[in-house]
Amino acid sequence: MTQNRARTVFLLAHTGRPAAIRSAELVVKGLLRSGIGVRVLEEEARDLPLPDEVELVKEATPQCLDSCELLIVLGGDGTLLRGAEFARASGVPMLGVNLGRVGFLAEAERDDLDRVVDRVVARSYEVEERMTVDVVVHRNGDIVHTDWALNEAAVQKAGAEKLLEVVLEIDGRPVTGFGCDGIVLSTPTGSTAYAFSAGGPVVWPEVEALLMVPISAHALFAKPLVTSPDSVLAVEVLPHIPPGVLWCDGRRTVELPPGARVEVRRGAVPVRLARLHHASFTDRLVAKFALPVSGWRGAPH
Repeated sequence: MTQNRARTVFLLAHTGRPAAIRSAELVVKGLLRSGIGVRVLEEEARDLPLPDEVELVKEATPQCLDSCELLIVLGGDGTLLRGAEFARASGVPMLGVNLGRVGFLAEAERDDLDRVVDRVVARSYEVEERMTVDVVVHRNGDIVHTDWALNEAAVQKAGAEKLLEVVLEIDGRPVTGFGCDGIVLSTPTGSTAYAFSAGGPVVWPEVEALLMVPISAHALFAKPLVTSPDSVLAVEVLPHIPPGVLWCDGRRTVELPPGARVEVRRGAVPVRLARLHHASFTDRLVAKFALPVSGWRGAPH
C-alpha cells in the first residue's frame, strides 16, 4: 500500500442526512484502509464518526483541496452543486454519489460505495469536462454583478403578484419580448434540471450548446431555443416593472432592479467530473426517469 500514501481525497457530505453519515463512514474507512488520506471540512466532521487519521480543514476555500486528487461528494442535487463550486474553483475532479432522488450529476448510487472506493484506490476512473456559463448583470451600462453556473442561470420574478416583463436577445439581436414567470439560461448539463421542468429539451452532455427556456410565458412565440455554444444570450428586464431575481444553480441569488440586463456566455472555466462508467447518456436518462422501454427489440444484426 505504500504507493498510495501520498494520495489524498477530499470528502464533502450532506451531514444532515443519516444516509450521508453512514456512507461517509464507509468511504473514509475504505480509503484509509488502502493508505489514501482523507480530508474533511471541520464543520462537517463534527457530525461524522471519523478516525483520528482524517485531516480536518477549517475554511471552505478552494485552497482546502490543494494536493487532493479527487473530490468525493455524498448527497443530493444541492450537495452535488455545492461540490461543483469547489471542483470548479480548484480544478479537482468531482465524483458524486447520489443520496437524493434524481442526481444526474452523480456517478454512483449509495449501493455502489464499495465499488466506488475500489475504483478510486485503483485510479480506475476517467475525467470529463462539463461546460459552464459565465453570468454578468448590467445596469445603466455598469457591471453590478458577476457569477457562473454549471446547470443554469435563471431570471425570475421576485413575487407572486405580477409577471416579469422581458426582452430576449441572442448575439446582439432582439428575438422577442413577453411577460413570464422567468427565463432559464442553461447548459447541456442543466437541460435535465430546471430547464427540463420548464419544458426545455434534453440535451446530451457531449453536445456543446446554450439553452434559453421561458417559464410560463404569456406569448404565442415562447419556445425553448438552442443556440451555438459561442452565442451570447441576454435577458433585459423592462424598466417599468418590479424587481426580479437572478438565481445561479439555485444556490446563489441577487436582486435584479428594473432595467437590469443579464448576459450569459460560455464559461471560461469548466467543471471536471470523474466518471466510473462507460454507459451511454441514453441509458442514464432511462434509468434516472424510469422510462418505459419494454418491447424494445433493437436494430437487427
